[in-house]
Amino acid sequence: MSRFAEVPGGAGLDERLLALRLDPEDVYVAVQDYLDEDLSHARRDVTSESIFGPDHKSTVAITARADGLLAGLPVAHAVFHAMPGDVRFEYLAKEGARIRAGQVLARVTGPTRSLLAAERTALNLLCRMCGVATHTRRFADVLADWHTTVLDTRKTTPGLRAFEKYAVRAGGGDNKRMGLYDVAMIKDNHKEAAGSISEAFAAVRSAEPDVDIQVEVETLEEALEAVAAGAVFLLCDNMSPKELAEVVETVGERAELEATGRITLDTAVEYAATGVDYISVGALTHSSPILDIGLDFEE
Repeated sequence: MSRFAEVPGGAGLDERLLALRLDPEDVYVAVQDYLDEDLSHARRDVTSESIFGPDHKSTVAITARADGLLAGLPVAHAVFHAMPGDVRFEYLAKEGARIRAGQVLARVTGPTRSLLAAERTALNLLCRMCGVATHTRRFADVLADWHTTVLDTRKTTPGLRAFEKYAVRAGGGDNKRMGLYDVAMIKDNHKEAAGSISEAFAAVRSAEPDVDIQVEVETLEEALEAVAAGAVFLLCDNMSPKELAEVVETVGERAELEATGRITLDTAVEYAATGVDYISVGALTHSSPILDIGLDFEE
């Protein structure tokens, strides 16, 4: 089940982006930067401008070339929306839906120059998001019979974090935190600098009384110290399933527990069977292959 609100078929672009928990203004600003990267600040596609006149119009189909999960069609729409002329975007598939090779996902009509200038940027974003969502869905499917949820990490592509983390949500996963600003994470360097887990926790709580705090632990002893200090969210780093099961049994009723560190599709169920609340997988965003999606002219 995808984790965003459904929107009516005739909804505007802003409403569609908001339903994905993406800020429309942030998306539009990012899209302008991405287009500048491909077209320069002068917005030139020298090839298409040489072949097609300014009044030439076309209709193109955005088509899946592999099976997967759809994520990011409104973001692709935003790219075409940024182009000059009357560009019309027709949605033919729903966000979070499983899609098949050969399926037409959207149809776009407008000035041919605008369509071709937007093509690569729109497809780069869409292929990337669909790839992340498809990879995440594999984990979500494996964990379907367990109460464990798969999370992403901060190992995202610079400039694409909001889109990649949305794709994780679309694939049935969830986001641990968006950045260093919204959740405090006490890790090894912090423990060493403060002197202990307890001292580090007290320092963060004193400085940031309203911020959620997660503590990284590597042993049962550290987990007990963190919970005694007041932690209610522990990141169990590089523990074996046996070690993790002991932590779950000992402190699982007093804190939410997340397992991380080299967890794969092959081992996800073994970790979920310990009773852990979450597993986090950096590979969702740093190693997901794209889903092949193309754009073709229609007659």
